[in-house]
Amino acid sequence: MSTLEVSRPTRAYFERQLRSVQRDVLRMGALVERSCLLARKALFERDLEAARHLPIQDKQIDQLYRQIEVECVNLMALQSPVTQDLRLLSAMMQLVRDLERIGDYAQDLGEIAVKLFPYPTHACMARILQMTDRCRAMLAMSLAALADLDASAGLEVKLRDDAVDSDYEEVYSQLAHQTNVQGTVEPIVLMVLTIRYLERMADHATNIGKRVAYIVTGQRS
Repeated sequence: MSTLEVSRPTRAYFERQLRSVQRDVLRMGALVERSCLLARKALFERDLEAARHLPIQDKQIDQLYRQIEVECVNLMALQSPVTQDLRLLSAMMQLVRDLERIGDYAQDLGEIAVKLFPYPTHACMARILQMTDRCRAMLAMSLAALADLDASAGLEVKLRDDAVDSDYEEVYSQLAHQTNVQGTVEPIVLMVLTIRYLERMADHATNIGKRVAYIVTGQRS
């Protein structure tokens, strides 16, 4: 049997495993999207059940994150991937880290929602809702780009980040310059943390889009 004949099943096995990793990453992405939706419900619909479900969801995300990391390392170590395969695997390992961090921030938002629950709804929450939906749209765009391996769509996510940054600056300014604060400042502190977490979530979604473009083109943006 020739060397070529021996290598064929090995390469076929590698490609099957690679597709399995890609499916797991998209499955992790779907879980993170679900966490973001739960965080939204907790914050803006005062749904404490959604907030209570977030830690359970986050454990599933963390478990899948660790599984994908092991899968990627094993494929790198046990096979002989070509340059493009290595680029895909290394980018996937970085990408799932971004997803894991977004999931962590979603859980943090759930905790904030519980602390905000006793207080009246602040006027800034309408703008924070808009910021939240922008972040969720960015995550959805980045995952769609990943599913399609669409470099252009991946880079378009960055264009949405500017709007989130503007939201952050405007809401922060409104919260920081209030002069008629009565009673505890805890709600203001919690809302500042909320917009900070949302801004970081948008940054990680942008990173995912960039990593998709790198997978496809081999060029870092």
